[in-house]
Amino acid sequence: MDKFIAIVGTNSDNSTNRKLLQYMQKHYANQAEIELMEIKGLPMFNKPADKQVPAAVTDMAAKIEAADGVIISTPEYDHSAPAVLMNALEWLSFHIHPFVDKPVMIIGASYGSLGTSRAQAHLRQILDSPELRARIMPSSEFLLGHSLQAFDETGNLVDEQKTAKLDGLFADFETFVEITKRLKNAHAATAQEVRDLDWDNL
Repeated sequence: MDKFIAIVGTNSDNSTNRKLLQYMQKHYANQAEIELMEIKGLPMFNKPADKQVPAAVTDMAAKIEAADGVIISTPEYDHSAPAVLMNALEWLSFHIHPFVDKPVMIIGASYGSLGTSRAQAHLRQILDSPELRARIMPSSEFLLGHSLQAFDETGNLVDEQKTAKLDGLFADFETFVEITKRLKNAHAATAQEVRDLDWDNL
């Protein structure tokens, strides 16, 4: 059974993105082990001169490295991924590189009708950056709009079409993870390239 880390891409205590990941954790319990990862509480990234990464971040990196894949659920603020999520990714690419060749599935929930489409596109660009080098599952947007009305009192999705779409994408992600495990011929060279990046000149 695959082990996935599910990153809650917000610091809100009442986020429907957390609710969506909790639903997936329960709904796919027979297919994969999904552990939720919170990013709230991390210090603001400040490119420390001593190159010391907070212990909370190194713990996160270790879990990501050990996982078969990562699921990120992002809200959308001002047509972009939230600052708290970008802050976490900045820490997770500062002299530590857990995302190199790591399979990533991006999803998102929002109160409006667009369902974080722009934030997901923005997040894809960030994860594809030279400092992160994640493998993002292509053509796989899951956009949960009107998310305040999307769940019943037990935390399940109420829209059968949305449930079917998520089921299909999750199955595709499991396949994508298995394929990615075989795409390792350039991994050592890619990882070395990322390690060789000079943060002092970025």
